[in-house]
Amino acid sequence: MSNEKNIKDAPELETEKTPEFDINGYEVVSEDEVNEVMKKYDRESNTRIWVGVPHRVVQVVMALFSLYCIYSTLFSTASLERRMTAFLGCVIIMGFLYYPASKHHVRPNFMPWYDIIIMVVGAGCFFYYCFVADDLIKVLSSASKMTTMYNVIAIVGILVLMELCRRCVGVPILVVVAVLLFYTFGVANLTLERALYTLFYRTGGVIGTPIQVCAKFIVVFIVFGAFLERTGISKFFIDLANKIAGASAGGPAKVAVISSALCGMVSGSSVGNTVTTGSVTIPMMKKTGYKPEFAGAVEAAASTGGQIMPPIMGAAAFLMAEYIGISYGEVALKAILPAFLYFAGIFIAVHLEAKKLGLKGISRAEMAPGRELAKKSYLLIPIVLLVVLVSVNACTMQRAATYSILAAIVVGFINRDAKLTPMKFLEALEAGGKGTITVAVACSMAGVIAGCITATGLASKLISAIVALSGNTLIIGLFLTMVCCIILGMGVPTTANYCIMAATCAPILVKLGVPQVAAHFFVFYFGIVADITPPVALAAYAGSAIAKSNPMKTGINATKLAIAAFIVPYVFAYSPEMLFVDVTSVFEVVQICVSAFIGIFGVAACLNGYLYKPVNVILRIALLAGGLTLIIPGTVTDLAGLAVLVVVLILQRIENKKDKAAASV
Repeated sequence: MSNEKNIKDAPELETEKTPEFDINGYEVVSEDEVNEVMKKYDRESNTRIWVGVPHRVVQVVMALFSLYCIYSTLFSTASLERRMTAFLGCVIIMGFLYYPASKHHVRPNFMPWYDIIIMVVGAGCFFYYCFVADDLIKVLSSASKMTTMYNVIAIVGILVLMELCRRCVGVPILVVVAVLLFYTFGVANLTLERALYTLFYRTGGVIGTPIQVCAKFIVVFIVFGAFLERTGISKFFIDLANKIAGASAGGPAKVAVISSALCGMVSGSSVGNTVTTGSVTIPMMKKTGYKPEFAGAVEAAASTGGQIMPPIMGAAAFLMAEYIGISYGEVALKAILPAFLYFAGIFIAVHLEAKKLGLKGISRAEMAPGRELAKKSYLLIPIVLLVVLVSVNACTMQRAATYSILAAIVVGFINRDAKLTPMKFLEALEAGGKGTITVAVACSMAGVIAGCITATGLASKLISAIVALSGNTLIIGLFLTMVCCIILGMGVPTTANYCIMAATCAPILVKLGVPQVAAHFFVFYFGIVADITPPVALAAYAGSAIAKSNPMKTGINATKLAIAAFIVPYVFAYSPEMLFVDVTSVFEVVQICVSAFIGIFGVAACLNGYLYKPVNVILRIALLAGGLTLIIPGTVTDLAGLAVLVVVLILQRIENKKDKAAASV
């Protein structure tokens, strides 16, 4: 597989080049290195080379596309079919203007004739549907009304979208699509007409729920994120994290956890954030004394966690709200405690590693003055405005995002260090449009997947199979679902990832008695952690390329650091009170969260093998047992687990004092 090649190649990045260092002694990761890593692990970064006038033309066209998307979601009164097909037609044009057939065959200002033909024909299929939508819907009242022309239009439209998906998203999601299409035609024996009618012309396929949510909500938030990044907020987040945790033991790693959580929430890309934020934080961690494999893993785990970090959650929160049938504000609220426990687990592991290695923090001289940070706090206004508007239901999510975009523009003009010039304004619109392409294409493929599952009745068969295998035992069902989510989520973008999980895996857990909200959060979490779970841990491999470390070791370290992500979903599956579902008392929620936090501490200490001093095998087993017991809901299990951890801590403290006394003699 291509991923195997990537793994082998990752450590070879710039091995012959002598590293450069800044005035503080940190290794400088050049822009060329960052771009090289992005192109290797992020398909979205492999674009055509436009220079001069053609570049300006494409840039303006993309900016206009972003503005069209915002206008459409706010003001368009056209039918759903018209809006979605027009949107996808534009996506195909923009997509082929940006993404070549292969990254190895790119020349400046060159687009081969066959790409132009594919672009025109593919977009034409959707634009034809758009222009005749009202009449077409009347004619195609059932699959029996399908003609050869309608079949050809549908086939070409879907195939062109699949080709664009290969170019800008990657192969993994196409493998899932191909398998389901084979099942649809080869096993379920659906007729061509019925399949195409469902997948192309009805609102349960290509123009189904995922692309509807994308066009309605996600687009404006992608543009919002693009403007927010150009206000200089990423640097502010890093400086703020430095001020909060930089001076503590192993400070740079804690800085990476905090800043990557905040930046990843905005960027919506595990790989992209690992590379961009990691180019700053990973050299800091290496200089402090962390091993390269650990440094790359910290950044990857934290950046991946940004996808579950409220209030934005990498745009998946909007999809979740649509699928579950609750407001976006409720989704963000329910995500708070699980996200806290996830990052707490990483923070604990980082702290213990620092203590084990005897690492210090960052000197005060290297930190931004508190007064300067306070002056820059206005950079948070767009995010605060978004949260407030959504929380109080002052307006729709689209309008809230639009107002937040305007706030980001104002903030960008105020910030002298990263002033939003007219050119940056244009670049932000371009970046928003470009980000929309990959998400829209991924969502359209997710729609195809959902359509195949619905049309063939595969969902009910999969549910029945898992339920039968689990013997109606919840823990077994949860484990099997977890495995499915990790496999299906490998190499798939966040939004499409969740769409697939919502259609295939979430109903399994609902059938087993898990509340709907908890079921969707469960599959969302395990779909996300696929980015740091070997063998296809793209975020971890990207981190290893920046850290110049062994990719597989980095992936294993990232998995260990993100252990909370493998535990917390089981907690809220058994105790949905953590998600504020069926809460009978505040004490109940507090008990679950506190016990889970202490339990994660025990598990993290076991995996790290250190408390006051290195922990022997027996005590590590005790830490694991006590930690897991605490995580299991229930007062009896909490007390038993707590007792075990207290005993281990006391023994460690006594042994540590003895060692110090012996050393002083």
